[in-house]
Order: sequence, then structure tokens, then C-alpha cells
Amino acid sequence: MTPVRPNHVGIALLPLCLVLGLLGLNVYLYGDAGIEGPNQLALLLGGGVAAVIGLQRGRSWQTLQDGMLKVIGVAIIPILMLFMIGALSSTWTVAGIVPTLIYYGLQLADPSWFYAAAAIVCAIVSTAIGSSWTTAATIGIAMMATGVGLGMSEAITAGAVISGAYFGDKLSPLSDTTNLAAGVCNVELFSHVRYLALTTLPSFAIALLIFVGLGIHHSSGREVAETQAIMNALSTSMTLSGWLLLAPLLVVVMIVKRVPALPVMFIATLIGTVISAYVQPELVYQIGGERSASGLYKGLVQTIVGSSEIITGHSFSDTLLASSGMAGMLNTIWLILSAVVFGGMMEASGLLGDITSGLKRLARSRTSLVATTAGSCGVLNLTAAEQYLTILIGGRMYGDMYAQQGLSQRNLSRTLEDAGTATSVLVPWNTCGAFHATALGVATLSYLPFCFFNLISPFMSMLYMRFNIAIEET
Repeated sequence: MTPVRPNHVGIALLPLCLVLGLLGLNVYLYGDAGIEGPNQLALLLGGGVAAVIGLQRGRSWQTLQDGMLKVIGVAIIPILMLFMIGALSSTWTVAGIVPTLIYYGLQLADPSWFYAAAAIVCAIVSTAIGSSWTTAATIGIAMMATGVGLGMSEAITAGAVISGAYFGDKLSPLSDTTNLAAGVCNVELFSHVRYLALTTLPSFAIALLIFVGLGIHHSSGREVAETQAIMNALSTSMTLSGWLLLAPLLVVVMIVKRVPALPVMFIATLIGTVISAYVQPELVYQIGGERSASGLYKGLVQTIVGSSEIITGHSFSDTLLASSGMAGMLNTIWLILSAVVFGGMMEASGLLGDITSGLKRLARSRTSLVATTAGSCGVLNLTAAEQYLTILIGGRMYGDMYAQQGLSQRNLSRTLEDAGTATSVLVPWNTCGAFHATALGVATLSYLPFCFFNLISPFMSMLYMRFNIAIEET
């Protein structure tokens, strides 16, 4: 095949524009149900167009396929994490761990301060364990359920959980993205964290003020009688005890001890399964369909792999305690696989390089350099569908340009975190966006307007550079 080299940004943008157009149409036609197939098809079609352009440029199919498989390899751990989160949330619900958190949360939580409190609690936990994913899948799930019980907005609650979770994901020296951003820019880890705090702390403070304002003006909270009905339904249908909270405490201890997240999720699921069998056997029998050893076994298996219901006699509480196990993650995993096919084809065909090279030409001053870096991170999160690739590619692209502008590499590592890590969760088909939407039960585009910390962070980096605030030079 004769190589054709139409290396123009306009051509490189065609697959991305097709995907965005189809996804917008799907939102209009299907709403949240787009994740059940239409969105996956849009991403696969975009990947197909990218492959055709790549072939026209002289890339072999083997090159394109290898690029696709390389990106899929990066997504394997997130996919396994999704399976474990599905199992964990179900087993912890049946075991009474999540209901206990809800029960005490309904007693202690004040609707006026709930959003800000949710963000602060998730920030503390995420900073301690270094993982936004684990925070959202444990404390975040409990916060969502408590918020629903109080009559709070699910979308705003999800935004508060994510804001807090990503605060810790950025600042914790245990975070993989924090270590990756420092490493790819050749910046000492704690030096990176200290420099990053200069933009992260003000961004989170502004987000908290907004959450406080939203909470104070919240007027649709559930009536006290309804909240009491939920608490009564929980306490009469299962065993609730403060001792059950030792399970999430053990999870926090394991991650602080640097046990990898995937084994932690597996161990936590086993703990939830054992607690279910010994503390809530009647519920397990109910799910298994019979009161026998085989019914116990089937109930535990069903809890882990499929949907399970807990009948409390209170319809809202029944909805609150329904879970879908591993099977409930399949649409999200399908979406992630389709997204990494699209991202892999975009990178292997050279289209991603064309887009980012076009953006680099806009970086003529220090301020525009930071803005271009942030813009590139946004494009990479849209196309590569994986925050690790965004940080790696962004770090390689702009290192020399920051040096040429007389800027320390800490400015680059900070911008990669402010614009790359923080915005990955705002893209529905990015592994981060897909994961959090599934874990919290709120569509990405629904919680996006309320992820104030994530939305503010990129602009904080640009603002600091524009007004020369805390800028380190070489």
C-alpha cells in the first residue's frame, strides 16, 4: 500500500468528532441507558475510522492491532477492580456493613453540612490510602446511601465524594498517579507533593465553600418520619452493629500498609462473605432460595456474582439495599474495552500524536504552555481513555518546552495532576469515569457539574502561571 501522509489536525480529529457526536446523540435518545450498548458502538466506530486512516497512512494492520492490545493491557487491572468492587459492594451490603454505615450516618448527618462533610471524609480517607477508586467503592458507597436516605441529591453527593477522593489521590504520597507524575517528570516525590499542594488546597477550599452553600440551601431533605422509617427497616431486617465497622477499618489499615488495591478488594470481599454467613444467615438463605447448606452456598454465590435483594417491608429501603454483584459491572467493562480499542487505534495510527502536536504549536508563552498542557491532558483523557497514559504521554511531550521557558519540571508535574488526574473522572468512557459512575450509581454526565474540585483544578494551574503565583524557575 502506498503511504499517504495527511498529517493534519483536522483529519486526526475526525474519529474524535464522530465519537463525540454519536455520544451526544445517544445522550439525547437513550439517556443513561446509552451505556447498555449505544455508547460502546460509538467508540468502536470511532476506532474503526481511526484504523482506516492509519491504514491509509501506511500503518500495517499488525501495528494497529499491537497498539490496541497494548492499551487493553493497561485496562486489565481496572477491569478486575470493577469485578471486585461489584462483589465487595454486594457482600458488604448483605453482611450489614453498608447498612450499619447508613444507619449511623442517618443518625449523625446534618443535611445542611452533608455535602461538605462527605467531601472532607473522602478526602481524609483517600489521603490516607492513596486511592480514589478504593475510597469511592467503600466510604463513597456508604455516603451515597446515606445521602439518599436523607433525601439529598445523588448527583451532588457523587460530586462531593469524587471531589474528596481526588483530593487525596493527588496529594497522597501513596497514590499511583502522584508517583507516576513525579517520576515521569523526574521530580522528587515529596517535592512534587508540596508544590502540588499550593494549587490543590485552594481548589478544595473553594469546592468546600460551594458544597456548604448547596447544603445550606438544600430544602428537599427527607422528612424525619421517613428517615426514621428507613432506620427501623434496616434495624429490624438485619443485624446492625458497630463491630461490623471493623471491616472497613481493616481495609484502610491494609492499604496504608501498602497492600495493593486488588488483593485488598479480594480480601475485603472474603471478609464480607464470611460475615454474611455468620452474622446474617437468614438473609443469605433468603437470597439462596432455601434454608439449607446448599441454600447458604447458593445465597453467598449469588450475592457475589449476581443481583440480590433484601426484603425489609419498606419499599425505599429495599431499593437502597439492592445490589448487582459482578454481573452489574459488565456494561461498564464493555464500555472500557470499547474505549481502549478507540484509544489504542488513535495512538497507533498516529492521530493522537497529530492532535497533541497541533496543540503544542499554541504554547508560545508560559501561560499558554500551561493552558496547552491542560488542553492536551483533556484530549488524552478523551482519546486514550486512561489517566496513566495521559500522564505518561503528557510528561514526555512537554518536558523540553518547560525547560526552554526556564520553568522547573515541578510546574509540569503539577499541571499533569491538576489537569490530567483530576479530569479523567469527568469522561464517561475513561476508565476512571466509567468506574466511579458504576461504583456510585450515578451517570458521569450527571455528577460532572458537581465535581467542583476536579473542574477548578486545571484553571488553578493556569491562574497561578498567569499571575506568577508560586512559580519555580530553573
